[in-house]
Amino acid sequence: MSSDNIAGMENEENCEIGLSPEDLQRKLYFLNEQLQVMAKDLPLKYQQRLPHELLCGLAESLLDNTVFGIVDNLMDIQHVTEKQLFQQRLQFLNKHTLAMQELAMDTRMDDVAKTKHRTLLQATHRKELQLFDMKLVNELDKKVCDQQRILEMAGVPGFEVTNDPIKIQVQIRLLDFILRLSQMQVPP
Repeated sequence: MSSDNIAGMENEENCEIGLSPEDLQRKLYFLNEQLQVMAKDLPLKYQQRLPHELLCGLAESLLDNTVFGIVDNLMDIQHVTEKQLFQQRLQFLNKHTLAMQELAMDTRMDDVAKTKHRTLLQATHRKELQLFDMKLVNELDKKVCDQQRILEMAGVPGFEVTNDPIKIQVQIRLLDFILRLSQMQVPP
């Protein structure tokens, strides 16, 4: 590809972003510098998983603000999902509470039978709640995979679909960096 073609492509990209080449360079330098500072504040086990190249690539991916928008939307979806799952859990617990109240008011059983039935009901409720919580965790895990897939498809460095807890922790740190950067103003 000729240098004229590359320069033309760069000019098109700059027009889309709305920044001059100098402003883009300044923004890239600022983002990269901030990412380096943030990475140095992490525990060593995470710093080692954030090479300079990854942070530079992340800074480049943040230039046009698209990734900031994607992360913001994913956060909104996450909050809605968490609220829905919390409401489902409250309804589930309420159902159990009502069952215990009905047992307490049942006049057909004597106290010994109620105590025995209450013990069985509590054990059943514990098992049901454990299964229900596992279902909720699985739903959250699916949401994490969806988010990883979206960020990977958007070309955000450091993101891939994984169940590896260390990689997920690194991705959480990268998301934190992105959120913190989205709140900063690039100095003129």
